[in-house]
Amino acid sequence: MSNIILIGMPASGKSTAGVLLAKTIGYGYIDSDLLIQNEQKALLCDILEHAGVDGFIYIEEKVNSELWAERCVISPGGSVVYGDKAMMHLKSLGKVVYIKVSLNELERRLAGKDLFKRGVVMKKPGTTLAELYAERAPLYEKYADITVDCDSLTLDQTVEAIIKALKKISK
Repeated sequence: MSNIILIGMPASGKSTAGVLLAKTIGYGYIDSDLLIQNEQKALLCDILEHAGVDGFIYIEEKVNSELWAERCVISPGGSVVYGDKAMMHLKSLGKVVYIKVSLNELERRLAGKDLFKRGVVMKKPGTTLAELYAERAPLYEKYADITVDCDSLTLDQTVEAIIKALKKISK
């Protein structure tokens, strides 16, 4: 296996499962949202506020399309799929795994949370989580080499399901 890239909706578990997956298989771990924050010296929500959605997507695509890694689990932000150049680059670095979680489960996980403060990119002001899900799900499916349905899985089960799915395609 080369790198493993985890994509999915906000609160799907990319970062949390990504860290545990990396530890389990002995890989490094990269959260590209943290790379963006470090490069811009600002929080994601502040970058969104100052650069706007299009500016943020440009920055996100630039950072992800310049990323280089070996034997790492990479967790880009959920909006990375808006940048075809970034996604083609990430696909060239390894296997892209879509951590699929239902809208109902996402609504449960994000209940009471401020999506803006989480740095969630919404192309239109006032976009609902359901609209965001409908917009992004086809993009996640388009770029994924593997889809792992994690709706009813614990964190440990999610990691095991990802490992099992990766082993299946590497045979």
